[in-house]
Order: sequence, then structure tokens, then C-alpha cells
Amino acid sequence: MPSEHPLEKAIAAYGKAWNEHDVEAILAMHTEDSVFENHTSGGKAVGKAAIREVLKGVFSAFPDIRFDARRTYVRDGVVTQEWTASATLAIPFTKGNTTVQPTGGKVSWNGVDVIPFEGTRVARKDVYVDSMSFLKALGFRQIDL
Repeated sequence: MPSEHPLEKAIAAYGKAWNEHDVEAILAMHTEDSVFENHTSGGKAVGKAAIREVLKGVFSAFPDIRFDARRTYVRDGVVTQEWTASATLAIPFTKGNTTVQPTGGKVSWNGVDVIPFEGTRVARKDVYVDSMSFLKALGFRQIDL
């Protein structure tokens, strides 16, 4: 029976910290100069202080957000993980010239993270989201950019 890759334990702890909304635990798993980039929204944060603000924003907008890993690939210092997020929007969300209001309804969407590690710490987190299903779930019908 093959032994578990060390990053399997690291990514499990990282996912647990995200699902517990534990900002400090998430940051403790990042390198000091870590980069967090959401390629779908265009947001990019460099360093723990900037990443802290991104995390606070995510948990403020979606106070019950949860990520469920569908598939996880670990190899050569990189984890690629396909996930489904589910959450309730708590604040107005704007894209382009359109804003949707919170409805109280739970939404879900799919995404993929590509996470290079330095040892067992996150060096980068590149997020790719199925933005069309995400925006549709939030209630967008048309987006004027």
C-alpha cells in the first residue's frame, strides 16, 4: 500500500481551516510572500496582510461558505483541487454595472485551485471559478461590463 504524500495532509488541514473560516490558521499555512490570485475575478493579493483582507472579504460576503473537494491531485510540490463551493450571499454583489441583492438562498458553484507549495506551506493559490454558473446562481441575468 503506497504511503500518503505529505501534501495530502497539508491540503486536508488547509481545506479544514477554510471550512472553519479560520483566517489565522489559513494564513499560518502560507509562506510570508505567498500570492493569492483569483483569475476569475481578477483579484490578486501578495503577502499575508493582503491575503488576510481577501479572506475577510470572502467570509463577510459568504458567512457560511463551504468547499467540498471533488478531486485532488498531488504531485511534485503542487496540489490541484477541483471543488464545489456552497454559500449564502450576505451582502450586495456587483459585477460590471449590475448589482444583485442577497436572497437568503444557498448557491453553489464549481472551481479549481492550483496550489504550489514550498515544503508544506502554500506559496501560491491560483483560483479558477466557473464564473458563469457562479453569477447565474447569484441571480445575474445580464452583465453589462
